[in-house]
Amino acid sequence: MTQDPLSSIIATEEQMLEGGWELIVGLEVHVELATKTKLFSGSPNHFGDEPNTNIDPVTLGLPGALPVLNKQAVELAMRIGVALNCSIQPCIFHRKNYFYPDMPKAYQISQYDIPLNIDGFLVLPSGTRIGVERAHLEEDTGKSTHVGGATGRIHGSDYSLIDFNRAGVPLVEIVSRPDIRTSEHAKEYVAELRAILEVIGASDAKMEEGSMRVDANVSVHKPGTLFGTRCEIKNLNSMRNIARAIIFEAERQVKMIENGIAVEQETRLFDADSGETSTMRSKEDAMDYRYFPDPDLPPLVISQSLVDEIKKTLPELPNARKSRYITQFGLNNDDANLIVASEASINYFEALILKHEPKASVTWLTVELFGRLNKNNIDLENSPVKPEKLILLIDLIKNGEISSKIAKDILDEMMLSNEDPQEIVNKKGLKQVSNSGEIEKIIDKILNDNPNFVAEYKAGKEKLFGFFIGKIMKEAKGKANPSIVNEILINKLK
Repeated sequence: MTQDPLSSIIATEEQMLEGGWELIVGLEVHVELATKTKLFSGSPNHFGDEPNTNIDPVTLGLPGALPVLNKQAVELAMRIGVALNCSIQPCIFHRKNYFYPDMPKAYQISQYDIPLNIDGFLVLPSGTRIGVERAHLEEDTGKSTHVGGATGRIHGSDYSLIDFNRAGVPLVEIVSRPDIRTSEHAKEYVAELRAILEVIGASDAKMEEGSMRVDANVSVHKPGTLFGTRCEIKNLNSMRNIARAIIFEAERQVKMIENGIAVEQETRLFDADSGETSTMRSKEDAMDYRYFPDPDLPPLVISQSLVDEIKKTLPELPNARKSRYITQFGLNNDDANLIVASEASINYFEALILKHEPKASVTWLTVELFGRLNKNNIDLENSPVKPEKLILLIDLIKNGEISSKIAKDILDEMMLSNEDPQEIVNKKGLKQVSNSGEIEKIIDKILNDNPNFVAEYKAGKEKLFGFFIGKIMKEAKGKANPSIVNEILINKLK
């Protein structure tokens, strides 16, 4: 048997699972579009409103209610298609028939065999190219909340509540080809996709709010044979859980096959607490949904002039921006990846470089601020230290008022108090000592207190220089100007 024709990607030796198994992953990413209203009605598209307040006859599928297509949703979907190198084509809407309590019409308006965007690709920061089969428009479902029980799921719950605010919200479902061979590449794909969606203004792509949801289709096989039976893992809501779910599911399937048990096609759920997947339902095929063209919606004809306009108005994409940052500002690859990962980090960095040179800006942003935000599980958008405050802190270093070491302590304080750095310096008396006479007195004291080490240094033990620096800075409580300390100390030790 040969490789499945759906993908020509073959895992490297390093990417293979234990036992010579190859992991095959395709991702379906559902993205809520940043429109003001729903896909086929005028009800608001707004997260967090009181349940069942953003509803109307179209949303609820009441008799006689007719859908009217949201032009903004189409244009945002086209922006996604262009950004993902897709071909944009005339398309039609279908009814996807199934019944769940959160689907009031008993069908979902979606696109089946003639979607809006087809045959694209996404190049990851690592250089891996992932094919995009399609990116089609559809409407979202309502949201079910299961009350009682230990898991928060319908099984074992006391009762369920339905909120139809989300029903009818415009979605684009981005379907990758089965080109992903590692859990890390799956994370990288979703992260890059999220960055693109934010930059082009198509979606806020907030996984924690459900505006970006990921389903992972996972299978395993031995290279040279057809792909194995796939299982779909639904609604993965974080980068970490995407990787964990894929790894667990792959290992589960390998164990089953090696024990002579056939893997059945099914939809599974991932439990973040246990790190395991479990059966949700048997996996439906297209025929189970009884697709047919929606009789209330005419074919959508896309003009070339609109496509050209979308292409002209598309902003610089993360990959292109990364290349520019590396060339223009001398950033390394890792720092550039961190900055272009979100619209928030791009805006923050560009605010900094208006006032300070890129090297200092990127260090204080990616190392110092990001480190503190990650430690406290805070998103950059919610950072207590805004760009203008970090600019002031870098100003103090540049002007020689504080040392870099003291600046780190001040940044810690800023994370807690939201004060200006100058206020903290004044309040705590942290201004850097740059008076040569004062610094010389401190150095003389340290040298006089350590005559043996001075003799050893002059005898050739030059590593002791760092010892003296440490003692001096401790005596000066970290406030002595490092460059002046170095200059005077070198002269004293000659």
